[in-house]
Amino acid sequence: MTKRARSDASLDRELEDLPPPLRWREWMRRVETLLFAASAPVPREVLARVVGASCAIDALISDLRTDLRGRPYDVVAVAGGWQLRTRPALAPVLRAAGFLKTGEGDLSPKEATLLLAIGHFQPITRARLSAFFGREISRDTLAWLKAKKWIGSGPRSPEPGAPITYVTTREFLSAFGFASLADLPGQGLFAACWTDGEEMGPVANIFDEPREDIDHSMALD
Repeated sequence: MTKRARSDASLDRELEDLPPPLRWREWMRRVETLLFAASAPVPREVLARVVGASCAIDALISDLRTDLRGRPYDVVAVAGGWQLRTRPALAPVLRAAGFLKTGEGDLSPKEATLLLAIGHFQPITRARLSAFFGREISRDTLAWLKAKKWIGSGPRSPEPGAPITYVTTREFLSAFGFASLADLPGQGLFAACWTDGEEMGPVANIFDEPREDIDHSMALD
């Protein structure tokens, strides 16, 4: 811990000897360096370690995004932080080069809707999911989503038998480019079907017919 503290102290965060435009540009360079080196979204508190106390990080990120226009990657807000990501329009280039397999990470409409339901109503049991959709939710499907690290086990439900519940993960937010659970699509539909945790009737038709109010095309870039 002492070694880390000495390393932090050696970095001039304030850069008071530089004129404001150059100071801002150096802070942008430092933030881009962190985002480039990181394999996961970088939270605000980590970015704050390399810039001055007066630095408005949101404004700096905005300027960095402007600076990166025309580049093949962008700064994206995901999972409570920021990450450099290849622009979606270039996904075919990555697939052609073998970096992405066709269909890799794609979800069927059923799986996408199930994942969104877990996101909106977590923690939720398999039985309540089955009641919500009006049909049995397969354990195999839940196991597959769990193996992808998009859902995990939540607290035991306070009902007879104390069944396990399911919750979404930070990996889910990161994989599909959501900054937070507030960004999940389909909020209006799910709210209309389930109010304050009480089912308003099964919504099996979500699984049977495409809907414009739910994006079934969630896929990895």
